[in-house]
Amino acid sequence: MKPKSKVLIIAGSDSSGGAGIQADIKTVTALGSYAMTAITAITTQNTTGVKSIVSIDSKEIFKQITFTCQDIKPDAIKIGMLHSSKVINSVIRALNKVKISKIVLDPVMVAKGGTRLIDNKAINILKNKLIKKATLITPNIFETEILTKTKINNMEDMIYAANILLSKGANNVLVKGGHLNTKTVNDVFVNKNEIKIFKNKKIATKNTHGTGCTLASAITTYFSCGKPLKKSCELGTKYVNHAIGSKLNYGKGYGPINHLNSIIIYKKFR
Repeated sequence: MKPKSKVLIIAGSDSSGGAGIQADIKTVTALGSYAMTAITAITTQNTTGVKSIVSIDSKEIFKQITFTCQDIKPDAIKIGMLHSSKVINSVIRALNKVKISKIVLDPVMVAKGGTRLIDNKAINILKNKLIKKATLITPNIFETEILTKTKINNMEDMIYAANILLSKGANNVLVKGGHLNTKTVNDVFVNKNEIKIFKNKKIATKNTHGTGCTLASAITTYFSCGKPLKKSCELGTKYVNHAIGSKLNYGKGYGPINHLNSIIIYKKFR
């Protein structure tokens, strides 16, 4: 099997392998595409939380993006953890240079265990500059509340907040509804022309580490292969739901999901 497309991932590293660039690479590969990376930070973490974060120099991040794209041009770019204003500005400069049209931004702000991953200055730059560069942004409930300064209690609030993000320059928004107390997970896709709600069964488990990273990478992969954006969102939510449903039980805290759920392993490789 040859890769169907090429995806560049701009994100932080997760030493436990459940989230960040490790989850992104697994997702892109499991869905049949070729993954390239620009690492923005190195984290020391496991399923119980984040112990430390080491920033990569913003100039090195710029070089990772541009030098990679000079040689292997990606069909789409997925952006994850950008922890400082310097890093965000550097990524914006790189995006201006490489000129890739399909960009999915997951505005990572808080780790699953509660550790803050981005400062207020960086949030303002992300909100005022970077979201305009992205084809799609995929904030969860908490991230949407921070970006819009609103409180979200239900689906109507999700749609209202998504429209605020559109008014700030976002092109398409997928507000992830997994943190709401509902029997189904309702992810809301909104742009200036339509609203679409993707419904998936909520699975009772604490092992959901990396679901946001995985979803954004899955959407980017489908999108990079030529599928429409809305269809890519639908397929991405299904992939993540199945990955959660595999019910891995690794670690003592918020465990990872199963990125291999889409792969059939042939007999000769078992």
